[in-house]
Amino acid sequence: MEEVALDLEKMKASATLASRLMKVLSNPDRLMLLCQLSQGEKRVGELEEILGIVQPTLSQQLTVLREEELVTTRREGKNIYYQISSPQALAVMHVLYQEFCEGSAS
Repeated sequence: MEEVALDLEKMKASATLASRLMKVLSNPDRLMLLCQLSQGEKRVGELEEILGIVQPTLSQQLTVLREEELVTTRREGKNIYYQISSPQALAVMHVLYQEFCEGSAS
């Protein structure tokens, strides 16, 4: 019986983490940012240009992604580069891409 209780606790902890990830992904701007970053590292200026997200909104959403530890940054001169650091987020982005982007012709 104790093993069942331990499994339930692990399941609850996993559900909490999954819910947290899904909450972050529920914002369209953050979802588009992660979609772009799933293709590889990008500069902030590139993300702004590709997605058309204005700077204040872009900064706000990138801050959320950093705080949730879904992305990491590196600085090169005046440029800040972002990349996905969460294997779970990357896996979810691949599934979303397959379901909503590759098959969007249907």
